[in-house]
Order: sequence, then C-alpha cells, then structure tokens
Amino acid sequence: MSRVDQNQRRRRGTGLIALDPDAAFPGFTLFAPLTGGGAVYLVDLAGREAHRWHLPYRPGRHARIVRGGELAYNGVLPGEAALFPMWHKYRGGVMLRAAADGTVLWEHRDPRQHHDAHHLDDGGVLYTGVEPLRGAEAAAVRGGVPGSEAGGDTVWADTVTEVGPDGSPRWTWRAADHLDRDAYPLHPDYAREHWPLINSVTPLADGNVLASLRSVSAVVVISRTTGEILWRSEPGTVSQQHHPTEQADGRLLVFDNGVFRPGHDVPYSRVVEIDRASGKVAWEYHDPAKESFFAPFMGSAQRLPGGTTLVTDSPAGRLFEVTADGYLCWEYVVPHFGAYTESEVRSLFPAEPNAVFRAYRHAPEEIPWLDARP
Repeated sequence: MSRVDQNQRRRRGTGLIALDPDAAFPGFTLFAPLTGGGAVYLVDLAGREAHRWHLPYRPGRHARIVRGGELAYNGVLPGEAALFPMWHKYRGGVMLRAAADGTVLWEHRDPRQHHDAHHLDDGGVLYTGVEPLRGAEAAAVRGGVPGSEAGGDTVWADTVTEVGPDGSPRWTWRAADHLDRDAYPLHPDYAREHWPLINSVTPLADGNVLASLRSVSAVVVISRTTGEILWRSEPGTVSQQHHPTEQADGRLLVFDNGVFRPGHDVPYSRVVEIDRASGKVAWEYHDPAKESFFAPFMGSAQRLPGGTTLVTDSPAGRLFEVTADGYLCWEYVVPHFGAYTESEVRSLFPAEPNAVFRAYRHAPEEIPWLDARP
C-alpha cells in the first residue's frame, strides 16, 4: 500500500478546480511559486500551461507582464545574510525584466529591497526597502513585543525608492521621517524587528504613492512632493492587509487578511473596496463560509475588465475569480510544491508550500508574442 501524502494542500487536489467560461475574464494567469527556484508559469483558463520562464533567481515575491510583453520579475539576491530570521522569507534584491525566452533585458539590484517592486511604464521601478534604526530612534517606535528588536538593538524601518531606467534614484521616502510613532504603532504581538512593514507600493493617478503598512494595519497615501501622509484608512477597517490598488472611480481595492481583526473572534479574509472620501467599505467579498477563506499572510486582488476580481489566496496557492455579486467563476490550485532553500525560513515553514505572493490575469493582447511562438 502507498503511504498517505502528509501535505494537506497537495492531497486535496491541484490544477483547475472550477470554471464558468461565460463569467470568467478570458486571458492567461501568471504566477511564480515562491519555492520554485525561478520558474514563472502562464496558464490559460483551463489550467493548461501556455508558457514558462526560467529565471536565474528564486522569486523575491512576484512577476507581472508589463508594456510590450516583457516579464517584470523580482528575485532574491543570492548570498545575502539574514537581517533577522524572517528576512529570508520576504526579501528580494534583484529587480529585472526578461524576454519571452528568459533573456534578462534589464536588472537593478538593492540588497535591502523587500516585498514589492512596482515596474513602471517608463522602465523605472518603485520599491520598498529597509534601513536600521538604533538607540533613541529605535526606542521611539511604539508597540510590538518588548525586547524583540533584531540583534537585540535594531528596528529595521521601511524606505521607498524610485529609480529610473538607468538605475539612478529619482525619489526616496523614509518612514522614520514621516510616520508619527504614536499614530502608527506595531501590533502588540509583532516583533520589533521591522516597522511598519510596507508590503505594497504603487503610484496613483495623481502622482502620489499608495502603500500598505501591514504590521500597523494601515493603507496610506504618501505625498510625492512632501512625503507627508495625505490619507490613511480608518483604524479597524483592514487588518494586516496587502496589495491596495486604485480603481477607475478612485476607490481602493484591498486584500484584507483579517489577522487580529477588531471585534471578530473567528478570523477570515476578504477583499474590500474602500471609498476614500468616506473611509467606509463600499464593497466586499468573503467566502459564503467565512472561515474557509483565511490567508494569515500574503494575498492579492486584481480588478479585471468587465468587473470580476482575481484573488490570490497566497499561502494556499489558491487562485480564484469572483464576480461583483460574489459568484466564484474560476478556481485553480498551484500544483508546484517545494521547500525553501534557506535554513532560517525552512525552520519556520517546514512543509513544502505551493505559495505564491501575487497572481495576475493578462488579456491576450498584453502578450503579443504568445501567438507568434513556433
């Protein structure tokens, strides 16, 4: 008799789970398994592989197809020391664009980059990084578990940097300069090794910068001119959230993880639209059985043409699409499992995950070379 696979996610089944072709947005879904060693996959609505890239670095979070059909990819810079144990889990360091055959066309390196790197249409990149705070600067950071600073004395604070196509800096922002310590304290159960943990940055239509501050449960708009916080989500609206994006009507689409959600004894994840004028949730999706969709970390949501939303349930490697009225019309489970190579991360996540940070659905016209393949 064969032994039972002890990986519950793999045991439940992978690949295409559900499809309503009349409701789903036609196109191709792109994802990069976090333990895949540099493989990036493009699958059609039926879950069939349409293309695969092999990049020289394991994912430093995610990939996306940008203007001209190039692959924008964020990889993990090899050989770097861990600033703290979780650093290897979400650090990056290499931001590149590649051709369809995997040829690297452009590359920028910053060993302190982590989580997000948003590749711009003009060839530049907007990305998150860290810098060390020690002494009085570290002590000024509020909240977190007392005595849990990295190395005993360091709080790594977030920065945001934009570089141009030639790699030269053209804008920088420091949390240490612009975040009120009392207004943005770490959650009391979080380590004081990283503050405020920015997991997403993207430019807004007006030129300002939208950012997600996970460990303080806040979505903020940063002034491109002054660096000040122009807007923030009302406390309690989102909890440990990811991937806010601006919609055509100005609302913000956010993956709300739901960890430590105030007033709720059972955690669950949801996708919400926040009206910036009122600060209120104007639309939300959660599973009909709320507790069955819960991603304690990572996650993303992409609004698609036609009004459906692609959701990445990241830890589960589960990608699904829902309509505006909450009808699930497509579901796919990533079939690629593997272990993290760094011992620090492997000790924290010993199982072989199929996790992806973000997935993106791309219309056929965004991939002009796909139909031209031999």
